[in-house]
Amino acid sequence: MAGSFACDVLVIGAGITGAMVAESFTRRGHEVVIIDRETPGHGSTGASTAMLLWEIDRSLSELTQAYGFERAARCYTASLRAVQGLTSLTRHYRIPCHIRDRLSLYLAVDDSGKSLREESALRARAGLPGVFLDHASLLRRFEIARAGAILSPLAADADPVELTHQILKISIGRGASIRQTDATAFESAGAKVIVGLDGGYEIEANRVVLCTGYVMPSIVRPTIQRPTASWAIATEPQPQNLWPEDVLIWEASHDYHYARSTSDGRIIFGGEDDDSAIEPQAREALTPAKRERLKQKLGALWPRASDKIDYCWSGAFDTTQDGLPLIGAVPGQKNIFAAYGYGGNGITFSYLAAELLATICSGGSSPLLDDFAIDRTG
Repeated sequence: MAGSFACDVLVIGAGITGAMVAESFTRRGHEVVIIDRETPGHGSTGASTAMLLWEIDRSLSELTQAYGFERAARCYTASLRAVQGLTSLTRHYRIPCHIRDRLSLYLAVDDSGKSLREESALRARAGLPGVFLDHASLLRRFEIARAGAILSPLAADADPVELTHQILKISIGRGASIRQTDATAFESAGAKVIVGLDGGYEIEANRVVLCTGYVMPSIVRPTIQRPTASWAIATEPQPQNLWPEDVLIWEASHDYHYARSTSDGRIIFGGEDDDSAIEPQAREALTPAKRERLKQKLGALWPRASDKIDYCWSGAFDTTQDGLPLIGAVPGQKNIFAAYGYGGNGITFSYLAAELLATICSGGSSPLLDDFAIDRTG
């Protein structure tokens, strides 16, 4: 980092969210500088299993109970459009990130499937795609023995690190720059935002967008967010043992498990979330037990799977009580915005945040900003 300087838009964080924010702003003609204290894509992005779901961690039924049907349906529709927008972006620029269209299978965890039937009917009312499969239909088509499931189109999966690097390259090609440094202080009372850096220098920016994942600066004080850790395993390549149609699989519960295949035939299986082990050493201490637990759960879901595990990893993420992202202006901080896409929809919400913030900073507006406000109470 060589000295202090000024820019139009400063993006803090060079993970998948920062990359998408930079792309969206540069596409609209803004001058962008990205800073990160670590290597681009090194943090939560590198630990992501990159299931690009539009279905939110909280069901449409739960969101309807919390916020009413109209708002809940608006959030789900926005998430669906975000996945469609992201997949269109990758194909428009021919981004080599192993992105693949996928179906999503949302599995019942109870013995009746009644709640998923009701969820499916509510989704149909909202105009969302998908169909309910009863036990017999689910077993016949996917050979999975659960009480029922919702099968939905328009999901995807990808390589998150390669996606991040390639999107950053697009922004750099438009004139953006990346610098390795850490933001340590923020002053937004004046016409410009002054960001102090760890080397004693400063950046003067017209707007700042925070894309720092679970490492939030002290100026952001949400009330419905908490950090948690998650683990995942990857099996040996076993294309002969995969479930039909390579669907993305996840469960209808708050602390759900999830599974997908990779392009080389591995099975990735994740979950076992734990909010008591956020720091790397704490996660590492729990990893052997989490690995065995995940292996057992995978075997119960899909007995054909090989039990040879080639990789196991963990990552720290943030979640919100309502499953929705934190996007918009940071309360009390003029011209500072936040883009925090959390939970199982992290990458989907990153794209959504990028489009929303670039739109409003370019003179547009969106009612979604009230839905995702940083200071909402949930």
